[in-house]
Amino acid sequence: MIHGVKTKALKVIPDERGRVMEILRADDALFLKFGQVYITTTYPQVVKAWHYHKVQTDHIVAIHGMIKLVLYDPRETSPTRGEINEFYIGVHNPLLVQVPNMIYHGWKCISEEEAIIVNIPTDVYIYDRPDEYRLPPHGKDVPYDWSRKDG
Repeated sequence: MIHGVKTKALKVIPDERGRVMEILRADDALFLKFGQVYITTTYPQVVKAWHYHKVQTDHIVAIHGMIKLVLYDPRETSPTRGEINEFYIGVHNPLLVQVPNMIYHGWKCISEEEAIIVNIPTDVYIYDRPDEYRLPPHGKDVPYDWSRKDG
């Protein structure tokens, strides 16, 4: 796993009224600090990638549908420089992934329905100075092919 990336298996607790699933608690071992909470959606087969943050750490979970979350470590001094991690997360695999700063990340919706993703970054989004640095999803800068890998 890429140095600094952490995961937390999420537990769904059902009863006759519905279900509950805690995502991130202030007493979790991987909790750093709170910035904001937001949702984003991705339509089937759409790729939203690549970007990284210089300051904030992201906490990503898919609460509806399924995504393939991909991380790439470009950090010069990292022991995992050049490593790629794939996480299949969503309704069939409830998992929180902590993405440290300086790690490129993005995802592809792999379910037949729209995926709903919750992110809990450690810092608020600053509209006139966003901590977001982007690359195209299908360029040569990140050595990753988003096409489906059958078999």
